[in-house]
Amino acid sequence: MGSCMSLSQVRGAAFPPLIEDTIGAAFDKAVARDPAGLALVSRHQAVRWTWAELGERVDAVARALLDRGLMPGDRVGIWAPNCAGWAITQFATAKAGLILVNINPAYRLSELEYALTKVGCAALILAPSHKSSDYVAMVRQLDLPLLRLIVTLGGEDHGFLPFAALEAGGSAILPDNISPYDPVNIQFTSGTTGHPKGATLSHRNILNNGFFVGDRIGLRRGDRICIPVPLYHCFGMVMANLACVNHGATIVYPDASFDPLKTLEAVEAERCTALYGVPTMFIAMLNHAEFGRFDLSSLRTGIMAGSPCPIATMREVIARMNMSQVTIAYGMTETSPVSFQSDIDDPIELKVSTVGRVQPHLDVKVVDGDGAVVPCDEPGELCTRGYSVMLGYWDDPARTAEAIDADGFMHTGDLATIDADGYCRIVGRIKDMVIRGGENIYPREIEEYLLGHPAIVDAQVVGVADERLGEELAAWVILRSGHEISENDLRAFCRDKIAHFKIPRYIRFVDAFPMTVTGKIQKFLIRQQMHDLLGMATTESIDQ
Repeated sequence: MGSCMSLSQVRGAAFPPLIEDTIGAAFDKAVARDPAGLALVSRHQAVRWTWAELGERVDAVARALLDRGLMPGDRVGIWAPNCAGWAITQFATAKAGLILVNINPAYRLSELEYALTKVGCAALILAPSHKSSDYVAMVRQLDLPLLRLIVTLGGEDHGFLPFAALEAGGSAILPDNISPYDPVNIQFTSGTTGHPKGATLSHRNILNNGFFVGDRIGLRRGDRICIPVPLYHCFGMVMANLACVNHGATIVYPDASFDPLKTLEAVEAERCTALYGVPTMFIAMLNHAEFGRFDLSSLRTGIMAGSPCPIATMREVIARMNMSQVTIAYGMTETSPVSFQSDIDDPIELKVSTVGRVQPHLDVKVVDGDGAVVPCDEPGELCTRGYSVMLGYWDDPARTAEAIDADGFMHTGDLATIDADGYCRIVGRIKDMVIRGGENIYPREIEEYLLGHPAIVDAQVVGVADERLGEELAAWVILRSGHEISENDLRAFCRDKIAHFKIPRYIRFVDAFPMTVTGKIQKFLIRQQMHDLLGMATTESIDQ
């Protein structure tokens, strides 16, 4: 495990060794290791498959895709919520040498058309519908000459090839020349301007990251991971699905999308030993009216990630959900995704105040505006180098060069500190740092102070324009059910605890924050709404 001597640069351990397999080879090893073991449970579909059964379906779909004219290197989009077909498609495309393109289930027509066109998808596998979106009707409006094959999940005929036809199998021979360095997945990430970028990830990128994430939480054969996080995101398809493949654990999907009650039901019914989620998911479960009736004693470990984890929430997860070995993970899609993670036996003080230490085989540093490595405990931009860094943004060399420097470091855009023991603290986004009257303020620090109030469930702090000081602080606060406090009460709570210039000038009590389907808070929308409320003009770029 790396440690920081005097400068904020650490290197992960060189063991266990990196896996130099393809995802298909690793999947075949999982099937051979425990063919009768339970591989996949999809509760909302009443699916329970052994590794042998899942393996048969994956091989059948892989051959069928090639039989229908797809060639290794072709891109295959998947547009669906969590389901068994998503997992089959993930592993089948990898075995066929195809590149899976994750489509956000919340995308509307223009976003879908952009994503499919950008990467030149030859095929699209989709759910017929999800929530209020009629996917089939939307796809019928597309005019994409490169899209040669459309497949609908489920048993009904929607005018496209049913997924069952792929599961019937094919006669194509699966390629034996796939390299671990070949691209296997494209995930779209938002930028500060313009259209989303297609982060291109290799077998080696995500297979190894799935292994090391699972290794850090102590995952082993017989474990069952409850996965309410979306599969289209790295949290689901890498940190969960590939962790299970590498370590022989069972994949458990409680529902098509996150539902706190169904997640709690799945943990109890399936005796899950691990649970993944973003902080808002854990908050929703802990505050559910029926939380107390569930037996969660099977839980041992898991991951809270995706956005900053409130200290109070972490303490409750450990105390009330039996997750004494829960870990925090930090990363980004472009780094496959995890670069820092806490250990299962880290003291709670470190679990709640840091994102842990660097993962094996990675080199990280914190730099100032000139690119120089800063001393320990000083904030700067966090940069990551190693096996996990993406191949690049698909067909976008200019933005790839902006993100990955000549030395191979991915510039994250996150402000962080690394202490002398190698523990990392994320103090905010570079663009989120507030400069008030010349003082640099990190919203994350203020959010943690606010979360220390017993009446507060969650809080988000942003900077808003101010003519006199340049920027002022605005806080959005969600209160616990049955609690009431005033703006003045909250400011009084802050006095004598944080410097006067860190006390928010504007405070709003809200029921929810704007967020993405993955549970990430959209601070740019909070900022824009505050500007609208205060009658300010803003030219801020959209960053989702």
